[in-house]
Amino acid sequence: MKVKNFLLIILAFVFVSMAPPKVKILMAGDSTMADKPLTKHLTDTLTGETFDEPLLERGWGQLLPEFVNDKAVVVNYAKNGRSTRTFIEEGLWTELIKNVRKGDIVIIQFGHNDEVETKKSYTKPEQFRLNFIAFVNDVRAKGGNPILCTAVARRSFDEKGNLLPTHGEYPSYIRQVAAEQKVPLIDMEKLTSEWLQKEGVENSRKYFHKIPPGVSRVYPKGLDDNTHFNEAGARQVAKMFVSQVKDKKIKPLTKLIK
Repeated sequence: MKVKNFLLIILAFVFVSMAPPKVKILMAGDSTMADKPLTKHLTDTLTGETFDEPLLERGWGQLLPEFVNDKAVVVNYAKNGRSTRTFIEEGLWTELIKNVRKGDIVIIQFGHNDEVETKKSYTKPEQFRLNFIAFVNDVRAKGGNPILCTAVARRSFDEKGNLLPTHGEYPSYIRQVAAEQKVPLIDMEKLTSEWLQKEGVENSRKYFHKIPPGVSRVYPKGLDDNTHFNEAGARQVAKMFVSQVKDKKIKPLTKLIK
């Protein structure tokens, strides 16, 4: 009996070791896509008490695993404040591309930090375009499948309740590269703009990282963030992305969606 059990264990181990590795869905982007910590460890300066305070901000890439089946795993390299240029200069792109295997998928979304001339992350438009071309070429050289995304919209309305575009010409460069390089494009700027406009000025607030004064010990004076999502908002945006993948029949990602 012991020999039989031992053989069953060996067979089970062999079966598992022979199972194909999961396809990786790797993500490159900024804070609107990034994984965010669930809590922050703080110390009360008066009592010395330490505690973990909940953090409510979420990137849409953080919620994407909810929509992916067991044949794939999401690996999110997106980081706060990064542009195409700083993502490259800091070695994040090198780290990502090093882990791409044939058949893996790489989702790329930038623009929020490239476009602001006063930020250290600023990337000139032509360099932004060239960086996206380089991303596509690097992924394809490893046998991976690039998917390009325009930047998600900010919650910025005028006094008449019309959503204002805030990304300038940068999304057009991504669309251009996608067309020229024949790469699948998910136009997140368009999708999220239409969503926010439909929700309207007041109702759209519930999807963003907003905290009233006196509620959070991380933000005791409150927070009024119109760029970053809370969990509900990030889930909605991830759902939009997945819906577009299905509608456009983007292979092989469609096979990895629940």
